[in-house]
Amino acid sequence: MTLLAASVTDTARFRAYGPRQINEIATRYGLPEDVRETVRLFSLVLPFRVNEYVLSQLVDWRRAPEDPIFQLVFPQRGMLTADDELLLARLSGEGGSRAELDAAVRRIRARLNPHPAGQMQLNVPRHDGAELPGLQHKYRETVLYFPGQGQTCHSYCTYCFRWAQFVGEADLRFAAPGPEGLVSYLGEHPEVSDVLVTGGDPMVMSTARLRSHLEPLLGVPTVRTIRIGTKSVAYWPQRFVTDKDADDALRLFEEVVASGRNLAVMAHFSHPRELGTDLARQALRRIRSTGALVYCQAPIIAHVNDDAETWAELWRTELAAGAVPYYMFVERDTGPHDYFKVPLARSVEVFRAAYRELPGLARTVRGPVMSATPGKVAVDGVEQTPEGRFFRLRMLQARNPALVGRPFRAHYSADASWLDELKLDTSTPADLAEAVRGTPKGSGNGQSKSLA
Repeated sequence: MTLLAASVTDTARFRAYGPRQINEIATRYGLPEDVRETVRLFSLVLPFRVNEYVLSQLVDWRRAPEDPIFQLVFPQRGMLTADDELLLARLSGEGGSRAELDAAVRRIRARLNPHPAGQMQLNVPRHDGAELPGLQHKYRETVLYFPGQGQTCHSYCTYCFRWAQFVGEADLRFAAPGPEGLVSYLGEHPEVSDVLVTGGDPMVMSTARLRSHLEPLLGVPTVRTIRIGTKSVAYWPQRFVTDKDADDALRLFEEVVASGRNLAVMAHFSHPRELGTDLARQALRRIRSTGALVYCQAPIIAHVNDDAETWAELWRTELAAGAVPYYMFVERDTGPHDYFKVPLARSVEVFRAAYRELPGLARTVRGPVMSATPGKVAVDGVEQTPEGRFFRLRMLQARNPALVGRPFRAHYSADASWLDELKLDTSTPADLAEAVRGTPKGSGNGQSKSLA
C-alpha cells in the first residue's frame, strides 16, 4: 500500500514534474538532502520526469530510495561515475561557468553510448537519395516510426535505452515531422507489413494528433499490423479512462481494427505494482474492448525487478488482465548501463525460475533477449559439455533474414552482460559469426542487401 494513494482522483488532470520541481517533491515526501542533490545533479545529464499518478499511486515512500518504483523514475547515485558527479557539482555550483557545464554534460552523454546497436548508422532508411528522419528499418517486415509530437513520455524510466530522445539535443533525436515520408517509403517497400509507432510515447499525443499519424497507414494495403509502443497504462492510465479524449482514442483503436488490421498495444510494465491500481486494470479492459491486442515487455534491471518472484508475479498479473506476456529483454548497453545491468547468467536463472511458476497460457514470454546490432538474440540456457560450459543462443529476429531462428553458442561467462562480451564457440557458422562480431555485409542504409 503506497502512501497518499487517495490524493489522486480518477479525474485528475495530468501534471508533469521535472528537475525544477525536485525541491517541491523532496519537501512533500521528506527526501533526504543527499538524495535531493543526487537527483538535481544527475538530471543535468539524464532525463528526469515524473507525474502525480506515479508519485502518489506507485512509489512506496516508506521504502524510498530503495523502493523499485522510486529507482525506476528517480536518478540514483551510481548511475554516473563519482568523478562525473564531482565535476557536475563543481560546475553547477556558485561561480561555475554555464559554458563549461554544458560542455561537460555533452561529453558525459557521449560516453553513455546514446544510440546503441548502430541505430543511427545502420537503421535509418533512405528515400530518393536522402535519409528519412524519424524512421528506422532494421528488420525486413517492420519499420519503426517516431512521430515528432510523441517524443516525450508521461514519466521517464531511468533505465530507458531511448534516453537520448529526451535531453534536448536535436542530433541525438529521432523525430518525423509527419507521416508523408513513411507512407512514401512503405509504397516502395511492400515487404513491410508491420509499423511500430514508438518514441517516446505516442500516447502523449492528443487523439486528433495520433489520428493524423495512424489514418494514413490505413491507406497502405501492405501494412497489416500497427503497433503502438507505450508506457501510458503504467504511468498514466487515465489516458484511456478519464482524459477528455480517452473515448476518442478508443474509437480510433476500433477504426484501426475495423479496417482489417491488427492493432497491438505494446505495453511496457517493469514491475507488478504498475498493474496494481484499479485505473490500470480498467485501462487494459477498455483497450481490449476495442479489439486491440495487448503485449507486455520490459528489460530485467537491477534494483527494480532482478528476481524471479517479481517476474512470475508480473507475468501472472498480465495474463489475469488479458494481456500477453511477450519479452523479457536484457538491459541495453547505453545510459546508466553499469547501474542496471544484470549478468546474462543471472538473467537466465531468473527467467527459468519465474517461467517454471507460470500457467501454460503465460508461457508465451520469451527471454532473456538482447536487442543487439545483428538482431534479437535469445539466451536459451546454459549447457555443460565435454568441451566446457556454454550459453545456448538463438537469433529470434535478424537484420539478415537468413539468420532468423539459427542457433549458436558462446563460452559461458559469469560476468558478461551483453553480446559483445561473449566469446563465440569456434563451431559458429561463418555468417552468424560475422553478423555477431561486426557490421553485416551490405549494411549502411538501415537494411542488409537482402532488403534493398
